[in-house]
Order: sequence, then C-alpha cells, then structure tokens
Amino acid sequence: MPSYKLTYFPVKALGEPIRFLFTYGGTEFIDNRFNEEDWPKIKPTTPFGQVPMLEVDGKKVAQSTAISRYLAKQYGLAGKDDWEALEIDSTVDTIHDLRANIAAYQYENNETAKEEKLKRAKEIVPYYLERLDAQVGKNGGYFVGGALSWADFVFVGVLDYLNYMMKENIIEKYDNLKQLKQKVEEIPAIKSWIEKRPPSDL
Repeated sequence: MPSYKLTYFPVKALGEPIRFLFTYGGTEFIDNRFNEEDWPKIKPTTPFGQVPMLEVDGKKVAQSTAISRYLAKQYGLAGKDDWEALEIDSTVDTIHDLRANIAAYQYENNETAKEEKLKRAKEIVPYYLERLDAQVGKNGGYFVGGALSWADFVFVGVLDYLNYMMKENIIEKYDNLKQLKQKVEEIPAIKSWIEKRPPSDL
C-alpha cells in the first residue's frame, strides 16, 4: 500500500474532494495542513508553486483535478466506460469554470473591476447551477450515469468554498443539487469525516 500525504492550506476548498476520495476509499493519508504564514517556505517545495500537492511514496504531484481522477479510478468512481469517464471529466471542468468565475470576483482588489465581476458572477452562477441541477435531475440524482462518481465529490467538496466567496448558499433554489449534497454527506465514511475534520469556513 503506498503512503499518501496531502499538503494544503487549513481549509476545505480544493483539498476537500481529495480528502473525500481518500475517506471513501478507506485509505489512510496524512492530512498535512499548513498556515498561511508558512506558505513562502512550502511553495518552493511544490512542483509548480501550488497546492493541493499529493505525495505518493514521496513522489510529488500537483493539480487537484488530476489527483482526484487518479484516486477515483482506484475506487471505482470514474465511470463504467470511456463515455461516462468523459461526461464526468466534462462535469468537473464545468464545476471548476463556475468556481473560476466566482473567484475572479472574490480575488479582485480593484473596486470598480470587482463590482463588474460581481455583476457577472451573479448572472453566470445561476446559469451554471440551473444546468447542473437539471443534469442531476436527468441522471437519477447524480451527475453522471445514475451512480456516485468523483464529480459528485468535487461539487459537494468545493461547495462551502463557493458559498463563502458568494456570501450566500448558492444551491438554495436547486432541489436536485441540495439532495445530491445530502446524499454525499450521508455516505457513512463521508459523514464520519465531516464530523471529525478541522472546522473551516471555506
């Protein structure tokens, strides 16, 4: 069994889907959370100056989506054939597009530009959520193939981060997405993880 160490900020955000996957798979991993002030020391030790970073038997790899896909394949959460794998990939990329649109507003320091980006986010977020909600409705309560996949973990894992950035519960009006969140959070392994993980807003 390889040894796994996940290095990330002390928040859920992009690290949480990976933590969900490890937990679901019943795989031991070191959940290495560092404080903001230690980032300048850690950054040069990462492959491309970014986290999450996963170490597998000491070998380092970056990119949260690639890490999640790698684990999902091991736990049978990457679709039952190439077409489903493609649909899952496409959904995950869409979720990250949604995140990028919200983050563009959240991390903008120029006030005028920030207002513009907030206006854009307020238009684009419902546009994405309506479609994602309909997708879950058509697929038996999951994003793809009527079954749990890593796309579901990505969405539910980053949701607190999206809500934090938008300062609201963005899925309030979307029943299929609300039910998906509940389903994922009620998986026994995930439920026990949520109860014991360190608290954070995002």
